[in-house]
Amino acid sequence: MVSHIGKVVIEYLGWLRGVLSLFLNVLYWLFFGSFKGKAAQRKGIFQQMVFVGLRSVVLVFFVDFFTGIVLAMQTAYQLEKMGAVIYVASLVAISLCRELSPVLTGLVVAGRAGSAIAAELGSMKVTEQVEALDTMSISPTRYLCVSRFLALLVMMPCLVILGNISGIFGGFLVGTGSLNINPDLYMQTTFKHLALKDIYIGLLKAGVFGVIIALISCYEGLNTKGGAEGVGRATTRSVVASFISIILADCIITAIFYFSKT
Repeated sequence: MVSHIGKVVIEYLGWLRGVLSLFLNVLYWLFFGSFKGKAAQRKGIFQQMVFVGLRSVVLVFFVDFFTGIVLAMQTAYQLEKMGAVIYVASLVAISLCRELSPVLTGLVVAGRAGSAIAAELGSMKVTEQVEALDTMSISPTRYLCVSRFLALLVMMPCLVILGNISGIFGGFLVGTGSLNINPDLYMQTTFKHLALKDIYIGLLKAGVFGVIIALISCYEGLNTKGGAEGVGRATTRSVVASFISIILADCIITAIFYFSKT
């Protein structure tokens, strides 16, 4: 039993070291390598931004939209008992901007884009296309990972902003349609209690989640072994690891801002 636990810990530490090493390598190509000024690489970044961001818009919109509706109905059930139903507006907005929208968007993107990245790079790995890049003295990190890293880092906050708007709109429909709150009063209450720091915290989380998804999916893809079956395992590992890492990072960031009283 003890030996099994030790083996799991050692494997996890090795995996974590590999992810951190990939992160440092990506940073090198971003700031010190010859990545800048390459038209083909810039085109690759925009292609990844379209894949990660624009093609996730509809999914993110509806996930956060229905979350805003459900959140408004659940909070209204309790607040009606205290005669404070108007505060549904601020509760929905703050909960979405600080917590729910970044986390849900991160999970959606990890399940959709992160799995696709891991599967694509994994297929390239098992068909020896990654080794071919090494043979041509082209860094796989530079050619395959940097563009995906930048795309997720840029597009995740954009998707979270969309999620905030759609979620607040969902709560607005419930508040004005079902709870009979005046539309102007609902919006005034929303922005009266919603501070800029609530939005900034959500965007910070979005950027961190984007980095997590990019690193884990690229690492799992580039370390795929075992043919087509290995690609499936790498894809599954990337999604599971991204989900767990996103929740853990969310807990850490929330605790930092909570204990710093910001």
